[in-house]
Amino acid sequence: MDEKLKQIKQTLEKYGQEQLLDEYNRLTDVKQKQDFLDSILTIDFNQVNNLYEKSKEEPAFANSKIEPIDYVDKAKLSKEQYDELNEIGTKEIKEGKLAVVTMAGGQGTRLGHTGPKGTFDLGLDSHKSIFEILTDILIKAKNDYGVDIPWYIMTSEENNKQTEKFFSDNNYFGYPKQCITFFKQGKLPMISTDGKVLVDEHHKIKEAADGHGGVFSSMLKDGVVYDMKARGIEWIFIGGVDNVLVKPVDPILIGLSVKKKVEAAGKSIVKANPQEKVGVFCRKNGKPSVIEYSEITPEMAEEKDESGELKYGESHILCNLFSIKAIEKVSKMDLSYHTAFKKAKYIDKNGQLVNPEKPNAYKFEAFLFDAFESLDNIAILRVKREEEFAPVKNAEGVDSPETARKLYRDFHGER
Repeated sequence: MDEKLKQIKQTLEKYGQEQLLDEYNRLTDVKQKQDFLDSILTIDFNQVNNLYEKSKEEPAFANSKIEPIDYVDKAKLSKEQYDELNEIGTKEIKEGKLAVVTMAGGQGTRLGHTGPKGTFDLGLDSHKSIFEILTDILIKAKNDYGVDIPWYIMTSEENNKQTEKFFSDNNYFGYPKQCITFFKQGKLPMISTDGKVLVDEHHKIKEAADGHGGVFSSMLKDGVVYDMKARGIEWIFIGGVDNVLVKPVDPILIGLSVKKKVEAAGKSIVKANPQEKVGVFCRKNGKPSVIEYSEITPEMAEEKDESGELKYGESHILCNLFSIKAIEKVSKMDLSYHTAFKKAKYIDKNGQLVNPEKPNAYKFEAFLFDAFESLDNIAILRVKREEEFAPVKNAEGVDSPETARKLYRDFHGER
């Protein structure tokens, strides 16, 4: 028996994943068989088993002490406060200490779009894609501060080539090519309800992106952290691709972080209503954290403070700033994985494709905000929804191209 195959067989038997050999034996193409074996070798089956066991556990927050967290309202800063923070942040930006990371590993499937989400045409008269809209923001910052801000774009195995080609075909939308770096998001196997690693319809290990919390380990693995250090970067803004009103170059957020001497900061907006399905900033067992809407009780969601505002009303909008020291620390840590129960096509033991009608598989994701719990403190800057948050997530209704387009037009005056 081939030594590689023998080694893999022993590993699969040890972890109860022998079903993968059934798929290997069904394959007839030699290269496909070798690629399949190679993909098995990349799997940490001990991690897979631990994740499966974790899927049976109740969320740990149930035994945690949850408290509100302090924040600074950007709109309520006095002129003196605003000017002080602006001066501090502007100095950092002009000295070339800021980089921007955009997480763009997703496809535009939910929008009815066949390519990477960033290539989606928002529907403006200019027909700008989301990527071009984001580039415009950095070009404006270049003009305002006189520096080229390094831009790191996290793609995925599925959309990396398309994304790089899109930028190349559009001459990087006028932004310096040498300032744009692409790197790839990590993936984890999807497993069945009995803990078996699944095979997808293309006869490959079925994998899913490891969540936006995977950005840190991907930055380390692909050399992004080292590149940032070589460029003298000290602050990194991390945001998602789908917010067309994002302000990644914000001297107030940077100034607040420097003044408060914190390693990270996040922007928040007030929840639209107590039931809005968003994670909220809080303190968990004394540490800064974000609690998901599915984890907060109805009573906590409705609770108000002395001023009549929601006690847990600071929505996390995936607009975060980290120091390079925090990135280095977190990138070497194992963040917790959260379990999602999803519908997943797979090849069964008889080699037949199964297309389930209801959820049948576990997907595991790390959340970026779990990194906060490894830090002593963070700064929260409350901003206005109409000025900084216009997500494009759903084909219609809430957070759709229609709502994002209106918010974008109202703010920029661009049709």
